[in-house]
Amino acid sequence: MLGNFTYCNPTKLYFGNDALKGLKEELPKYGKNVLLVYGGGSIKKNGIYDDIVKILKDCGKEIFEDGGVMPNPTVEKLYEGVERAKKGNVDLILAVGGGSVCDYAKAVSVSVFCNEDPWDKYYLRMEDVDNKIIPVGCVLTMVGTGSEMNGGSVITNHEQKLKIGHVFGDNVMPKFAVLNPEYTFTLPEKQMVAGFFDIMSHILEQYFSGEDDNTSDYVMEGLLKSLIHSARIAVKNPKDYEARSNIMWTATWALNTFVAKGKTTDWEVHMIGQAIGAHTDATHGMTLAAVSIPYYKFIMPYGLQKFKRYAVNVWNVNPENKTDEETALEGLKEMEKFMREIGLVMNIKDLGVTENMLEGVADSTLIMEGGYKVLTHDDVVEILKASM
Repeated sequence: MLGNFTYCNPTKLYFGNDALKGLKEELPKYGKNVLLVYGGGSIKKNGIYDDIVKILKDCGKEIFEDGGVMPNPTVEKLYEGVERAKKGNVDLILAVGGGSVCDYAKAVSVSVFCNEDPWDKYYLRMEDVDNKIIPVGCVLTMVGTGSEMNGGSVITNHEQKLKIGHVFGDNVMPKFAVLNPEYTFTLPEKQMVAGFFDIMSHILEQYFSGEDDNTSDYVMEGLLKSLIHSARIAVKNPKDYEARSNIMWTATWALNTFVAKGKTTDWEVHMIGQAIGAHTDATHGMTLAAVSIPYYKFIMPYGLQKFKRYAVNVWNVNPENKTDEETALEGLKEMEKFMREIGLVMNIKDLGVTENMLEGVADSTLIMEGGYKVLTHDDVVEILKASM
């Protein structure tokens, strides 16, 4: 049965190879001071930085820069960003980069006027925002997280061995997002395919939960088939505009809260992957890839009919003369073949995890209750061992 829900997504999207024109339309809506947030500097090499700075200056904005956002933004970097935003008395935070940069911008936006430690308030106690929020806009250069159209923000605390995401309300979602598929063309292959699997994992976290007779499940099956088709093309030709644009659009719909409606949602793959990231600082999408097949084999008996449906509807497995379990396992086998085909990391050893780290990673794993089975600490350790 489709549950009761309320749906709102206030983010305005500008999509296509001329999407940056949307930035000129949006900037006059905000005050003079802009905090320009970006990552390691690739946007300066590919020219995107110069284009954006010119638009900001043409619109009469005072620019305050906050570069060096890492792939797994840390709590120390968050504190630094808060101070930069305060010093500039900024009216808008403009995130230019991938999901980590967008996540970080949202974390800064809710923290500047927070009267206590934002890590404690938002990431440990998971409290709502009750203070002024600085609006955020995004110019996306890497796809995967869907952060351009949701309230999610993941921050890492290495000292506490925790990597935690807080999904803020629609008041924290970016006010606008610029999505030009061509901005993703220069991304290194490893990051590109890691993003592809992040998209797939977002969909599967929501798909493998709840009952089958939900419109969202049919939508997600279509998104998965589109992603699989386009990913195969993009790996062979990263500059195929049609493939990269379809993947960019799929990434947005995978996690803009739409397909989660009426679902309980799982998110345990992400919790295990984030725990690995907290201990190793490994690439997020690769941590998800390395644990997904072992995790899904582990929970498959508890949601067998959905795994059978997944095999048939997404991977075109023929169920004739097969048990439900055989059909479901063949679907996971096809998924694994695809993952290897596009070059994903398939075991956690390659991400720096060792046998003596397993208990610690399990300790850092948050346990969720929306999937087919609520894991125990020992279950997590077993899945991690299978992931090696």
